[in-house]
Amino acid sequence: MNKGVQQHKLKEPFVTESGQAIPEPLVAYQTWGELNNARNNVFLVCHALTGNTAVDEWFGGLFGPGKTLDPEQQFIICINSLGSCYGSSGPTSQNPETGRPYRIDFPEITIRDMVRLQQKLLDELRITGIELVIGGSMGGMQALEWCIMDDRPRSAVFVGMGKAHSPWAIGISHTQRQAIYNDPNWKEGYYSADQPPRKGLALARMIAMISYRSDADYENKFGRLPQEDGDQFQVESYLNYQGQKLVDRFDAVSYVRLSQAMDSHDVARNRPSYQGVLGQLDIPTLVIGIDTDLLYPVQEQQELAELLPDARYREIRSVHGHDAFLMEFEQMNDLITSFITETPRPTLSS
Repeated sequence: MNKGVQQHKLKEPFVTESGQAIPEPLVAYQTWGELNNARNNVFLVCHALTGNTAVDEWFGGLFGPGKTLDPEQQFIICINSLGSCYGSSGPTSQNPETGRPYRIDFPEITIRDMVRLQQKLLDELRITGIELVIGGSMGGMQALEWCIMDDRPRSAVFVGMGKAHSPWAIGISHTQRQAIYNDPNWKEGYYSADQPPRKGLALARMIAMISYRSDADYENKFGRLPQEDGDQFQVESYLNYQGQKLVDRFDAVSYVRLSQAMDSHDVARNRPSYQGVLGQLDIPTLVIGIDTDLLYPVQEQQELAELLPDARYREIRSVHGHDAFLMEFEQMNDLITSFITETPRPTLSS
């Protein structure tokens, strides 16, 4: 059973790693299935950068009877990330202290901030255990921190990310943010909802779409074919479309804050070492790479798997690049369901 998007208001202010307080924080989430009596038959799904809580839509190929996410067998929950614009506290939310949306005043956040807010929600929902936590890209970063910061996860799947955001990925994120900052409607310290930086956000998305796919994918889709009117190549029209499509559904400041949070991803930050942190995770994990991923190359997932004591590394073969984890559902289902069924776990109480 799915009740649609639910919002939960926490009573206590949420303090970010940077020390800034968010009063009356909101957490948006969706669930499917029923909790067992022990409240531990939970599959937690963490979404990517511009994702939302509608797992049954963007992860639809993994959703349903006999698939990775089966509401008849599990209680599935997806929580909108802190800083997003889909229901959890973020730049578009109303600041209860001013009565106006936060906009640019919304604080910078980290992946760990996102996880800490999600922990508070699961605490209030009295979730005692997480059978599986899964995420790709930014969602994988959250899933990894969940395993480090909380003892409830009993297994995990990490897709298309590594132990830390690389200089390559940070550079791409920086370039996207510069596109937004250089929009005429963006001013440092101010952003009006009436005049959003639409062109800057569209350009940021175009840059991202190049990093999300592969050269072979673009060659197969477009080649050097022009549009029918002859004014553009098909690939140019496609990128323009993708940019506009995001502008119509997402917020520019949220994009900035979430991409900054991704840049913060480093499991050894303020911790002893990668080996020391990851070597303590004794739960079964599956690390999935994508052979054509330009943004997070497979060596990052291979390295992560080597650092985790009980990890298996598997690889998706696809022309689609980083976005393959949202497209190659047959391969994803085969890899994850095999991991779930073949990995020994203690019997869950019901």
